[in-house]
Amino acid sequence: MTKMLYLEDSYLKTCTAVITAVQGTVITLDKTLFYPVGGGQACDTGTLLANNTLYKVISVQKVSGEIYHQVDREGLDVGDQVTCTLNWDRRHRLMRSHTAAHLLAGLLSKHLGAQITGNQLEPDKSRMDFSLETYSPEAFSNTFREANKLIKENIPVKVSTLTKEEALQDTTLFKLANKQYIEHLQDVRVVDIVGVDRQADGGTHVKSLGEIGLLVMGKLDNKGKNNRRIYFSVSP
Repeated sequence: MTKMLYLEDSYLKTCTAVITAVQGTVITLDKTLFYPVGGGQACDTGTLLANNTLYKVISVQKVSGEIYHQVDREGLDVGDQVTCTLNWDRRHRLMRSHTAAHLLAGLLSKHLGAQITGNQLEPDKSRMDFSLETYSPEAFSNTFREANKLIKENIPVKVSTLTKEEALQDTTLFKLANKQYIEHLQDVRVVDIVGVDRQADGGTHVKSLGEIGLLVMGKLDNKGKNNRRIYFSVSP
């Protein structure tokens, strides 16, 4: 199985790896810094350099625990050593957006009891869906004001790992309305916005809230009974 370096260091921009399997333009590596699409977060892109030839990484997927990298053309072979380089601007915007999503989810859970029913985190614009009985644009506006105040305080963000048994003792770690995924976990990675929010999560995040910059509220949608959608973005 591919070693997932992005779980250890979200700021790692380049690494060397060895190709372990090739099927056309889809390859696997012994280790990777490319985050695969998952948990609502878009995948990383970047390049692989092998034998003085540059290949673009255009898509990354995780299937049954294995990570598959699609490149723009054939030519790579099993055993090739490659230099992996992230599209860092894209990754960092996704990190900022993902931490911002945790901040918003934590505040909405704390003040309104909202649970996440879906999300889609992209570099330019993101959205989150919540199970929330009362539709109140004012409540969302207040949440964004509070979030931006906390961002200015530059609160640290820490990542740790708990056993499944330890994590289940704190049900507030699991803010998704659908909790079936918990059954398949062994260890639980926890993202902690210190003193504000703690969530089980496998994505990439910034080290402190100040990196998010300004958090901008976009369109609000009332998607039906108890289902609210909010769009947001982070400053360039």
